[in-house]
Amino acid sequence: MLLPGPMSTPSPQLLVAAAQQTLGMGKKRSPPRAACLHLAGEVLAVARGLKPALLYDCNCAGASELQSYLEELLGLGFLSQRLHILEIGENSLIVSLEHVCQHLEQVLLGTIAFVDVSSSQPHPSICFLDQLQDLKARVAEIIMHLQGLQRDPSLAVSSSRLCSSDWNLCTVFGILLGYPVSYTFHLNQGDDNCLALTPLRVFTARISWMLGQPPVLLYSFSVPESLFPALRDILNTWEKDLRTRCGTQSDIADLSISSEIVTLPAVAL
Repeated sequence: MLLPGPMSTPSPQLLVAAAQQTLGMGKKRSPPRAACLHLAGEVLAVARGLKPALLYDCNCAGASELQSYLEELLGLGFLSQRLHILEIGENSLIVSLEHVCQHLEQVLLGTIAFVDVSSSQPHPSICFLDQLQDLKARVAEIIMHLQGLQRDPSLAVSSSRLCSSDWNLCTVFGILLGYPVSYTFHLNQGDDNCLALTPLRVFTARISWMLGQPPVLLYSFSVPESLFPALRDILNTWEKDLRTRCGTQSDIADLSISSEIVTLPAVAL
């Protein structure tokens, strides 16, 4: 497989203008300059396969505005890969169809772990996809949906929607965003969980991609500190794989992965 060549790097001013002119249309407030440049870095990371997807949360721009934004980036020479906008519920994710399908196929093979934080439990516990058959079926459904879109290469930027009325979006998004460990819980018990006052090890991964600009936050997720020893191998494999993928391209550099322990009175998922 040929590796993607170096991108054309537009000026920060052009990248900011592309975002503000497309994502701040109508009554939607334009994202600030720093958010525009961070978003461009995240989009590049998705295109280069360093993360399967990004969840757009800068403002209330929808799929049509995001499509216009990505087309602007293509026009600037910033992107060369086809990207897709996946709507799930009220949320929009930007994905590389090729990379996200590869990632989800690995997930089906059991490469990631889940932490059950249902409020009925006295403490968090580890489980795997084979123990979560409804979720496994959901992942297979998403793969089929996305693979069907890959067979139609007519659009440089495409979009689609998945019905998700009975999905645990916290868990699904954890999978799509590429976390090696994702939280899950029983939906019939509401949004409460058993993470209050539980020490959590929070992992962050940052990258540099444009000289003179702050690092881009690539990943941020947590695992209960009490389960960290049992999850260490999965986390080490995720880090090794991410470093390998960073080494296969030249646009993004200086990967930094760190962790800290926090304890919060309440944790929203």
